Amino acid sequence: MDIFGLVLVIAVAFGFAYTNGFHDSANAIATSVSTRALTPRAALLMAAVMNLLGAFLGEGVAQTVSKGIIATPTGSNGMVVLWSALIGAIVWNLVTWYFGLPSSSTHALFGGMVGAALASGTTVFWSGLLDKVIIPMLTSPVAGLALGFLVMLGVLWIFRHSNPHRAKRGFRMAQTVSAAAMALGHGLQDTQKTMGVVVMALTISGHYSGSNIPTWVKISTAVVMALGTWAGGWRIMRTLGRRIIELDPPQGFAAESVSALVLYVTSYVYKVPVSTTHIMTSAIMGVGATKRVRAVRWGVAKDIVLGWFITLPAAGVVAALVYWLSWAIVG
Repeated sequence: MDIFGLVLVIAVAFGFAYTNGFHDSANAIATSVSTRALTPRAALLMAAVMNLLGAFLGEGVAQTVSKGIIATPTGSNGMVVLWSALIGAIVWNLVTWYFGLPSSSTHALFGGMVGAALASGTTVFWSGLLDKVIIPMLTSPVAGLALGFLVMLGVLWIFRHSNPHRAKRGFRMAQTVSAAAMALGHGLQDTQKTMGVVVMALTISGHYSGSNIPTWVKISTAVVMALGTWAGGWRIMRTLGRRIIELDPPQGFAAESVSALVLYVTSYVYKVPVSTTHIMTSAIMGVGATKRVRAVRWGVAKDIVLGWFITLPAAGVVAALVYWLSWAIVG
């Protein structure tokens, strides 16, 4: 039973990584595709490769996921907790993908973990949840919005005397680099979250007692997320690339560069899991506001932000229901 439970949880974790990949692929490529800096297929291939590479650049976020949010549950109950948390996150990813809403896979996972933990009586580290999830959830989009606005102002000032058509061609080429940097940051952040759950499952089952992430966990998680990224999330891509604001190449470059910077700082300096979706969306709003405030479709932005706040409780409720249903079946 323990082996079966372990294999089942790891399989579902990889399923979450796959949905994370195609749900969040828009974060890395929507702007470069909408400005025609890259073709959709070339952008997806680049994003998949950079996601794969980013998985091997750090472990700090994975350590936070595996140890800082909920107490490690034990025995068969622990496997049901992880299973329920992952199902809650996957369901929310699929719902938001269907409606083209760029919500956070990160917060769907944490909402699922907290919901399953509460349903099972497992200890939730509320201070860790506040410091490592809630506060970064609020501050990282603010950073993306402000930095996007300031960086775009700097771009406009530096190139104020340049030929507009020539400058746009240059920024279209530069977007290849900024989109790659964004995809690398997404791999650095998001693959580690699934790694943390897999390590929890291995610890619960008694198959691992170390502190580092096993190499096979890194490789397998990275490959699965890269495959999900390659599958693409076209519904969300249209929202990020066109519905918030019609982006031009300089704006796309600024938004991608700011998003990549925030992802690297939060991963290496603070070691906190943040949402690439929140950061990219807010950066797009920031660069768009430099054109004129009304250029941003704030009605669309309001719906997106509302989705951010309901992701944690919605995924948590689904996870709790899955937990109770699972025990009703196996019990």
